[in-house]
Amino acid sequence: MLENTEFKQLKLFKKGKVRDVYDLGDRLLMIATDRISCFDVILPTPIPDKGKILTKISLFWFSFLKDLVPNHIISSEIKDLPAELTAESNGLKDRFMIVKKCQVIPFECVVRGYISGSGWKEYKNSQSICGIKLPVGLRESEDLSQPIFTPATKAEIGHDENVDFEYMKNSIGAELSEKIRDLSISIYHKAASFAKEKGIIIADTKFEFGMLDGKLILVDEVLTPDSSRFWPANSFEPGRSQVSFDKQFVRDYLESSSWDKTPPAPELPTEVVEKTRKKYKQVYKQLTGTEISFLNV
Repeated sequence: MLENTEFKQLKLFKKGKVRDVYDLGDRLLMIATDRISCFDVILPTPIPDKGKILTKISLFWFSFLKDLVPNHIISSEIKDLPAELTAESNGLKDRFMIVKKCQVIPFECVVRGYISGSGWKEYKNSQSICGIKLPVGLRESEDLSQPIFTPATKAEIGHDENVDFEYMKNSIGAELSEKIRDLSISIYHKAASFAKEKGIIIADTKFEFGMLDGKLILVDEVLTPDSSRFWPANSFEPGRSQVSFDKQFVRDYLESSSWDKTPPAPELPTEVVEKTRKKYKQVYKQLTGTEISFLNV
């Protein structure tokens, strides 16, 4: 299990909610820890092997999508780690990516194919999500028939904020915004279609993009249980919240507690930790058809 890194021999680029990122000059070293965050708060209880599972899922999708969109991946091989980390290489195995450094677009690029989460809450109040009017009478978890693009600002601290598409266009320009919107929806269509064949509904997800040499590339993580809602297709039923493969299981536990969603967060019970770990493992196996060999569950 890896909860934190502190490699003083490297320059720290950023310490995110779940990733530690180091500056390698024209590249970045992204390390996925076993930290988990909910409601934009890092929980005190890590999920063992979570960082490894998320990394392998992201690498799977980056490869699957490479003909549709270029990405920032350079290597995930131990031999390509900086020489300064030779002694730590065993602890980093399967949980890092060496990536191209680029100018990151300052928006979470959210695509929703089903109505759930914050989108459902907004719809109940206004019959719209991020300024997009939707049909009257939709039920929780219902298929939207056509996915919608609902961007959010990226917050280093605190909550990301849902915004309408006009806000995004005013911020980074109409042409780039439209390109990102169309590409996000295309990626969602391709991934959701594949996942559905594997018995998984991708209800919604968020992408991040960057600019490198004038080209748009896919960055960060992609289509993981931390950035998406994955539902088992065989138990899907609109009109209620769904069983999920993602960290919604942890969110539901926290919602049932007395926690007010401000730091510090409560410890997670062992049962919640183990069930969450197994859900992450299951979604990888179901998507790829292979077991994760380093897990002992």
